[in-house]
Amino acid sequence: MFGRRPDGRRIKGIDPIVQITPYLMPMRCDAQVFLQHRVDWELLTRYISRQQTEKDEKLTHMHLIIAAYVRAVSQNPEINRFIMNKQYYSRNNCSVAFTILKDPQDADKGETVVKIRFDPTDTIYDVRDRCVAAVNANRGDQPKNFLDKLVSFLFAVPGLPTLVVSVVRLLDRYGICPSFLIEELPFHVGMFITNNASIGLHHVNHHIYNFGNVSLFFGMGLVEKIAVVEKGETRMKRFLPIGITADERVCSGAYYARFFADMVRALEHPETLENPPEQVRYDPGVEYHEGKSK
Repeated sequence: MFGRRPDGRRIKGIDPIVQITPYLMPMRCDAQVFLQHRVDWELLTRYISRQQTEKDEKLTHMHLIIAAYVRAVSQNPEINRFIMNKQYYSRNNCSVAFTILKDPQDADKGETVVKIRFDPTDTIYDVRDRCVAAVNANRGDQPKNFLDKLVSFLFAVPGLPTLVVSVVRLLDRYGICPSFLIEELPFHVGMFITNNASIGLHHVNHHIYNFGNVSLFFGMGLVEKIAVVEKGETRMKRFLPIGITADERVCSGAYYARFFADMVRALEHPETLENPPEQVRYDPGVEYHEGKSK
């Protein structure tokens, strides 16, 4: 309310052509655009192997993709905006959510969603540490997280889910949803990512939720073999496919192009993620930080 929300601050001075789009496309499902990208799986796998043998650092492909996202956001704050009630807000955090199995060896034990905040200066090791800590805290016999407890409570009373979701949606629309609720809900993040390869599925272009304010959805899939020509010779090369769904209203196509170019550059040169960025760009009046583990 009055230009401020628990998770962001209203942005003014938006280009009129961009600013009118929420009125033409009021819902995220109206404004979804779908992209496909193939990451050089072999290059990243070699890098991960070197990290393991030379530095005893354990990394995964998902860690690298999230780290590339964090690095690209640090240089392109326009991507970290969202639209609520047809107004533009700059997110006051860099956050990612993803679904995990409670037990990777037994899918019958169910799933849960983790939400992680990152600092724009995070290195690949910082990103890895934050992800590992969040996953470990929500796996095995650990107590249920807030979302699990909330959903269990809602479905214990007939009709309560409809009422509560409607109320939360209304409060969120006008920026008066309690901050603790927004902090816990996984639908208020800059990017949602799913690793379908971990359960043996192909990549997808996942929908963006109308509930909350997620602006980007990344869907990783099973590794693909594609014929390529290198040094005049044809060979089969392995790529990691990613389906990307974006809310086109968030910013102009030029900003999106620069953001994805920065992500691609980071994934083609993952060693650059080992050090913090030389500088971080923020939207005016919206600077945020997350403490690093010691």
